[in-house]
Amino acid sequence: MAKEDYEVIIGLEVHCELSTKTKIFCSCSTEFGGEPNSHCCPVCMALPGSLPVLNEKVVEYAVKAGLATNCEITKVSKNDRKNYFYPDLPKAYQISQFDLPLCHDGKVNIELENGESKEIRIERIHIEEDSGKLNHDEFGRGSFVDLNRAGVPLIEVVSRPDMRSAEEAENYMRKLKSIFEYIEISDCKMQEGSLRADVNVSVRKKGAEKLGTRTEMKNMSSFRSIVRAIKYESERQIEVIENGGTISQETLRWDDVSRKNFSNER
Repeated sequence: MAKEDYEVIIGLEVHCELSTKTKIFCSCSTEFGGEPNSHCCPVCMALPGSLPVLNEKVVEYAVKAGLATNCEITKVSKNDRKNYFYPDLPKAYQISQFDLPLCHDGKVNIELENGESKEIRIERIHIEEDSGKLNHDEFGRGSFVDLNRAGVPLIEVVSRPDMRSAEEAENYMRKLKSIFEYIEISDCKMQEGSLRADVNVSVRKKGAEKLGTRTEMKNMSSFRSIVRAIKYESERQIEVIENGGTISQETLRWDDVSRKNFSNER
């Protein structure tokens, strides 16, 4: 079968840093840059006895995002722990939301190449804290942790798997960017990591109802990379299936220089 006989299924988890002056659970500055570890405190560093206090402006901005994307706003919401270990996550868990997000069941319309409009459903928008950053030594002598970004407020916009091409995914990202800039909740500077996406891709034969096994590419921070990665990954999956193989559900790392992705397990 040719690749024209397959349908590409795409869903995006878009992370957007909010333009508050202080972090989500403390009064440290959210200003980009600065000397490493100069914008942090006992709360950012998760020192024993430190307690988070929610920034009210974060909730306000998240609700604005929900209203601007036709979401329903949850009247009772809560925060949850997302447990995982990584060197730039001092608590070994991220404060996020799970079963009671602030916003849910929204939608935005994107313009297609033929001039028609298509609705992309939004499953949820929730608030969470950003992690720190690892600065890797270019000579391979180790990595250094910078916690300036730890605790910077984020919203995560989780779409339904409604996109069917890399171009639709790009249009959706651009639509969210224009909305968030217009309502002034984020500067959406992708070069600074203020807007980035986790990209989920699967393929299935046209006419099939069951979704294929998906792979995920995390922290994509440019429209060009997102388009390239989706096209490469969808073609790779089709080739694997056509050769009798199966797709493994895994997280992949996209390399924009070689224009290929690699398994994090290898």
